[in-house]
Amino acid sequence: MSADASPLTAADLDFLDRPLHGFLTTAAGPTPPQPRPVWFEVTDAGTLQLFTAADAAKVTRTRRDPRVSLVVAAPVGEPERWISVAGPATLASDGAIELANRLAARYWDLDDPVRVRDLDAMLTLDHLRLVIHPETVQRSPY
Repeated sequence: MSADASPLTAADLDFLDRPLHGFLTTAAGPTPPQPRPVWFEVTDAGTLQLFTAADAAKVTRTRRDPRVSLVVAAPVGEPERWISVAGPATLASDGAIELANRLAARYWDLDDPVRVRDLDAMLTLDHLRLVIHPETVQRSPY
C-alpha cells in the first residue's frame, strides 16, 4: 500500500508521528479483547509497525487471526483526540531490532544508563515486527 492509498490523513500522520503510546488489540475469538500498550511508528508505505517478543501472546493470536486494531490517544492536558486504525497485520522477522532501537530512542532518554540497560536486556529476546495494514481509520470528531 502506498501512503497515497492509506486511509490515514496528513493530520493523522502528524499526530501519529508523536511519541504516544498505542493500545494494540488482537482478535481473540471467544476471549475478551486485551489491549496492550505499545510503541509504534508509521512507515513511508502508510502502515504502522511495532516490535514484539516472538513468543508474545499477540504473536500467537495474530497468527491465528490477523485482524488487529491500534488506538492512539492524546495525553491528559491536551484537547481530546484519538485515532483508531484497524486492519490485517503481518509478522516479519527482519528489521525488528533496528525498529526497537529507533523506537527506544523516540520514547526513552538513551542518555540515561538505566534506560540503556533496559534496552540491552530487551534486545536479548527474539523479536518480530508486527505490521498493521490500515483498512479503516476512525478518529475523534474534535
